[in-house]
Amino acid sequence: MTQVATKIREGAGCDISRIEEQLAAEAGPLVFRGLASEWPLVKKGRISSAEIAGYLLDFYDEAPVTVFVGEPDTGGRIFYTDDLAATNFKQTKLRLDSVLDQIQAHEADSEPPTIYMGSMALDYCLPGLRESNSLPLGDIKASVRIWMGNRSKVAAHYDVLENIACVCAGHRRFTLFPPDQLANLYIGPIDFTPAGQPISLVDLNDPDFDRYPRFAEALEHAQEAELEPGDAIYIPSMWWHHVEGLDSFNLLINHWWRQSPAFMGAPADALMHAIMNIRDLPEDQRRAWKGIFDHYVFDANQQTSAHIPTAKRGALGELDENAARELRTLLRNNLNR
Repeated sequence: MTQVATKIREGAGCDISRIEEQLAAEAGPLVFRGLASEWPLVKKGRISSAEIAGYLLDFYDEAPVTVFVGEPDTGGRIFYTDDLAATNFKQTKLRLDSVLDQIQAHEADSEPPTIYMGSMALDYCLPGLRESNSLPLGDIKASVRIWMGNRSKVAAHYDVLENIACVCAGHRRFTLFPPDQLANLYIGPIDFTPAGQPISLVDLNDPDFDRYPRFAEALEHAQEAELEPGDAIYIPSMWWHHVEGLDSFNLLINHWWRQSPAFMGAPADALMHAIMNIRDLPEDQRRAWKGIFDHYVFDANQQTSAHIPTAKRGALGELDENAARELRTLLRNNLNR
């Protein structure tokens, strides 16, 4: 296993009512020990997987859940086949009780098949569970989701959303890389991904430095923490994170929220559009467009459009839901030409 020297800093305390203010003052990830230790899920998980399964099923409303199932020889790694032609798992819809039965049936196996249920909204499949098993984040409107399975390894990926994840059963190891390590992580396809987000192609537990030499530099900037039931981790937006479920039964509840207005779209859509329309332009034109993007997007300030009458600034003015709707209509019409 690859050794990471730097441990993720641990927060001395956490005032949930002021969590957004506290996290805004931080420059990176934080671990909060015991933050969720009083949750019923955590207490049930300390008894047995059967106990926590029974508790979950008391809330289950029979909605199907999405599950990744992989062969034992994958070692729990949620990834691609060797040639990147396909994923190394099958995605299926199952009942939650069936998923729990399958995990428990293989708990004693030394090489079990991978059974992994990720990012299911609590209010969708387990209505009522979040009332006693989520963080009261005040004004933050978080999407609360459940992740469950046996031993698993999810390659380094980023999320646009802010994230606080709470371990409820089993142990998890988180290895994080700051956003500026993108070039050293050897990211795979951005339009064909195992679970929605582009991932690092490097096997963190057995890195091939001949094939991926810059990954050694990424490891110099990596931070790591192992969490036990009741512990929580704050993963800032855009930080790459590799996540491992270390036990035969693992369960996690996470809270995702955005710091931008709901009318804003997905930044990755803009990336795709730029790849299609800018990346392959002649070099001098690319440089010109880089300057335009810097001026209107990355370095934009109050002076960018101050010389234009407010009523005529259009897309350069302040965005709201109506303005965003008009921009989407304009983009849609342009794409359909």
